[in-house]
Amino acid sequence: MAYLIDRRLQGKNKSAVNRERFLRRYKAQIKDAVGRAIKGRSITDIENGEKVSIPVKDVNEPSFGHAHGGVWEVVNPGNQEYQKGDQIARPKGGGGSGRGKAGNSDQTTEDDFIFELSREEFMNYFFEDLELPNLVKTQLTATTDFKTQRAGYTVSGTPSNIHVLRSLRGALGRRIAVGGPSRKALAEAEMELENLLENEVPLDDFRVVELKKKIHHLHTRLLAIPFIDPFDLRYSNRVKVPKPMTQAVMFCIMDVSGSMDEQRKDTAKRFFILLYLFLKRVYDKIDVVFIRHHTAAAEVDEHEFFHSRESGGTVVSSALNLLNKIIDERYGAGQWNSYVAQASDGDNWDNDSVLCRQLLVNTIMPKVQYYTYVEITDGPPQNLWEQYAQVPDHHRHFAMQKIVTPADIYPVFRELFKKQPK
Repeated sequence: MAYLIDRRLQGKNKSAVNRERFLRRYKAQIKDAVGRAIKGRSITDIENGEKVSIPVKDVNEPSFGHAHGGVWEVVNPGNQEYQKGDQIARPKGGGGSGRGKAGNSDQTTEDDFIFELSREEFMNYFFEDLELPNLVKTQLTATTDFKTQRAGYTVSGTPSNIHVLRSLRGALGRRIAVGGPSRKALAEAEMELENLLENEVPLDDFRVVELKKKIHHLHTRLLAIPFIDPFDLRYSNRVKVPKPMTQAVMFCIMDVSGSMDEQRKDTAKRFFILLYLFLKRVYDKIDVVFIRHHTAAAEVDEHEFFHSRESGGTVVSSALNLLNKIIDERYGAGQWNSYVAQASDGDNWDNDSVLCRQLLVNTIMPKVQYYTYVEITDGPPQNLWEQYAQVPDHHRHFAMQKIVTPADIYPVFRELFKKQPK
């Protein structure tokens, strides 16, 4: 009989297969947790992981047991309290999920199983509802890379980074500087000794003996100068720098009239998140401005933008006027790349839609890099759609599409941001 022993070292990701199997098994609970996280999170905080809680009853593993079958009578040793036929009352307790009121017994309960999704896993579940292709998933979840570039030389570093030429050049300069006076004195002493010997001065003459001692001392002094000293070592200095990026501002405009229900708002939020992730790949600094409107427009924070219960009629021009004011006051002078995303169900006052088109064509579009309008409805086009359809005739960087379900978001997003012909 032969035995095979696998002595290969296990990698750091040895439990990755088990984790993937676990995620597949509890996919429904995880998707619910991701959906709740998307509703409660900020757009700028969407890329972090998430803690997921799974009830204990769902993580129990199946087990096999032996069935007794038939009628069994068992006598347990040490039973001094109960007789045959006694009925034992069920003990009182608080339950088995770790929640609720405390019981009056010594029963122990188990808490829910909690684990944390990584950033990539969370983003994959978010993109799954949007029906993104795998290529786009990889691009949007990739972390920012830094490039390494040379930044001169430094006096400290690792041996592998020693710059030999620069170190030898420094050593040569040091030897020349340190030994300069000694070499000059040596040359003068040798010339004086040569003159004395040419004049036939005896070798035992005091002057000759002193010059020979001085020459020997100067030679010894020059030889004592080290060829290379730790002070001479120079190391190549390399630093990591981010790729140069500019700054951008993203304007989120949403209709919060009575016809915009929670489902439409959730769809709009997913579209805003996808636009933010797209801009995050291009720009290092991004400001996000939220403008909500019904009959009047207001700049609000993100929580009020998505969760405020205030509603009313629809006057879209109020939001466009506020947008134009914010651009002029805070994001003008050509220092910001402005992107606008507007979400609505298409309802608007008839006369106001004409005013909206005029504001876009004459005032707003020359100030922004791109303007996207998505209409979240499954009905026929409204008057706002008909007026907005005339804007691309004047400005090519205006795009508009319809969204019915969250699965339509990415195809619409890809259509909105496709490369334009030159």
